[in-house]
Amino acid sequence: MHHLDEKKKLTIMIAIIIALFFAMINQTIVGTAMPRIIAQLGGMEYYSWIITIYMLTASIATILVGKLSDIYGRKPFIMTGLAIFMVGSLLSGTSTTIMQLIIFRGLQGAGSGIIMSTAFIAVGDLYSPRERGKWQGIMSGIFGLASILGPVLGGFIVDHFSWRWVFWIFLPFGLVAFLVIWKLFPSVKKQEKVAIDYAGSTFITLTIVPLLLAFSWAGQKYAWASFEIIGLFSFAAVSLGIFLFIESIAKNPTIPLSLFKNDIFAISNIANFIVNAGMMGAVIYIPYFIQGVLGETASHSSLLMIPMTLSLVIGSAITGQWMTRTGKYKKIAIAGLLIAVAGMFLLSKMDVHTSFRTIVFNNILLGAGLGLTMPVFSLTVQNAVEHKFLGAATAASALFRSLGGTIGIAVMSTIMTHRMNAKMEEKLAAMPSSLDGAAMPQLSEALESPEFIMDPDKLSSIMNSLPQEMHGMFMQLVDLLRETMGYAISGVFFLGSAVLLFSVATTFFLREVALRTNVKTESELEKHPAVEKP
Repeated sequence: MHHLDEKKKLTIMIAIIIALFFAMINQTIVGTAMPRIIAQLGGMEYYSWIITIYMLTASIATILVGKLSDIYGRKPFIMTGLAIFMVGSLLSGTSTTIMQLIIFRGLQGAGSGIIMSTAFIAVGDLYSPRERGKWQGIMSGIFGLASILGPVLGGFIVDHFSWRWVFWIFLPFGLVAFLVIWKLFPSVKKQEKVAIDYAGSTFITLTIVPLLLAFSWAGQKYAWASFEIIGLFSFAAVSLGIFLFIESIAKNPTIPLSLFKNDIFAISNIANFIVNAGMMGAVIYIPYFIQGVLGETASHSSLLMIPMTLSLVIGSAITGQWMTRTGKYKKIAIAGLLIAVAGMFLLSKMDVHTSFRTIVFNNILLGAGLGLTMPVFSLTVQNAVEHKFLGAATAASALFRSLGGTIGIAVMSTIMTHRMNAKMEEKLAAMPSSLDGAAMPQLSEALESPEFIMDPDKLSSIMNSLPQEMHGMFMQLVDLLRETMGYAISGVFFLGSAVLLFSVATTFFLREVALRTNVKTESELEKHPAVEKP
């Protein structure tokens, strides 16, 4: 597609941006609504699974579509991704149990993985790494717009209407995006007689699924040293070994192992993994803190998240312009990570007495740091490999990013649960027996399902069901739960800051090579001089 004129390239970018906006707005609109959804459907222990299953299926779809899109073109996959995402959104809104929602969110994740992977690969087809810096800024702006509108609208919907509308409201927009892609996106001829790595695709899936299940269940459903968890890790390790063997002999491997001999590709993916482990594992608990610990509504929670989104967008735009103008990336990546570490560490110091001004400041700091960093690692990967490996390399980068986020969420969810249970036992042991929850069945139920503190309607319902003389006791219990949840989440934020600090150390080893001004590498241009000139 690098032969296309600028007008056609812009037309394709419009189609890509529409698809991305649809996927992103549907992803971000759920964030602030999730605590309320959990409060109504129950299953607080599965809170992280709603995010984990989404990222699990997105990870699998991302890695499988990368190489296939090199063979069949980007268009059929981005259309398929949109169709799957729309079906997943429709069904998510019909969920009556937490398990149904998890399954349908998994379907959404598969569609999202296909859309995201194909879109970023297509941009790599159109523009050189140096030019991609500007487009990264624009696409981050679209992400920022979706991130602002999504949480605000999601909070408004759950406060005034049924939460189900967070999944349904943008379905017409998805249909428009599908039609635009179908009409405007160019098709390419299928490569003839290209072997598809079915075995490699199968065993990478058999590696990812048990690995992420092990991280998600360990410490919650099963003990870390249990037969089930050790079995899952063992199965993943065996599958990985078989996958590596298959890729070493495959004619057209899903992930060419030769890419990892490139130190820039390898270190960029490691850093990408670590950054997302620290970021996603902690950031998803900010709305949880605002609604559960401070007792604010979903709408107010979304408003407090806007400053972080705006600073993230501005940071991404600055980095995009910087990389396009200078072709450099290492210093700005390290600076961004250090700022993010500071923001995450300050989040860990928050408690039930934290002011809104402090939350906004911490969110701005974290958002700015992440914004300065986010555009870097995907560009360094694309800049380091030949164009013929663009799909596989971009998909591998997205896989490392998704795995980092998924594993980070799973590990930090385990830590939060452990800290919350330990703190609750400590608090209850120090309380008078009259407040141990046995005095009234409602109080016992509240202790078993503490997510009720995130739902003002359920909170009021329990309060009204109690005798007047029990109201003071009940509010003491609510304060205890808020304090306990704050203690647990602060530990998650602290671990997130430590993980991000480790990513700073990793980035120091990233070799800096100026971003290319051509879509193809110099060696590819020498082989095909008539295809593209500097």
